[in-house]
Amino acid sequence: MTETTGGTGATERVADVLLLFTDGPRTLGVSRVSRELGLSKAVVHRILQSLTARGLIAYDPAGREYRLGPAAAALGSRALRDSDLRTAALPFLAELRDRLHETVTISAKVYGGRVYLDQVVGTHEITMSVELGRRFPLHAGSSGKCMLAHSDPDEVDRILGGELAALTAATPTDPDALRAELARIRETGYAASAGERQGDAGSVAVPVFGPGGLVGAVSVCGPRFRVTDEFVAATAPQLIDTADRITARLGGSAPARAVPTSTGRTS
Repeated sequence: MTETTGGTGATERVADVLLLFTDGPRTLGVSRVSRELGLSKAVVHRILQSLTARGLIAYDPAGREYRLGPAAAALGSRALRDSDLRTAALPFLAELRDRLHETVTISAKVYGGRVYLDQVVGTHEITMSVELGRRFPLHAGSSGKCMLAHSDPDEVDRILGGELAALTAATPTDPDALRAELARIRETGYAASAGERQGDAGSVAVPVFGPGGLVGAVSVCGPRFRVTDEFVAATAPQLIDTADRITARLGGSAPARAVPTSTGRTS
């Protein structure tokens, strides 16, 4: 990231600093933020001081680091409450969870990745839950991949041409293989994952569309030993139906897709 001048550049720097707190550790220091964003420490310190004064960031004097503050929590809570995608999806998530007994989630695409908006946790004794509000990259996991498959081609090129971080040993990091998988996802309408974002988890996901195009994804996820190829094959048609119903409620339309005939799964 290049430091720029003027109001727009300053606004972008503030936004990038805030968004950095949705990606990784609970607290960040000035040096870490400076290194991650390519900004001088003086600029980062001024931004953090301004955000702290407004409650968006809080300072931890013991560790001499910063974390998200109460005003950020209030913004997040309001955003969730007012999310059309979350509101439209929740009844369908519960219905699908009751049929499959696994955790069902709804994610939204955001700048630089995607976030889980909500979940309906499975009913098994051993089940899976996800971290709401944390930003995850689009190349890892079924929800991210199905969004990436339906993203603007320029965005796809930018992401595949950049660093594809390995979150686990199974995270896809080969751009050519990923490009081929994205084509399969567009054809079948769903994506599957086995340990790509979280090593012991598996999932299957389908994109959701609003009037302006792609808005997010609905997924079914669970422990990897239960999310088998057979489970994915049986679940994909039900998940496609659920995603299409959410899309219809939002006033969007899903692209044409082939009838699912294979899992499209990667290990």
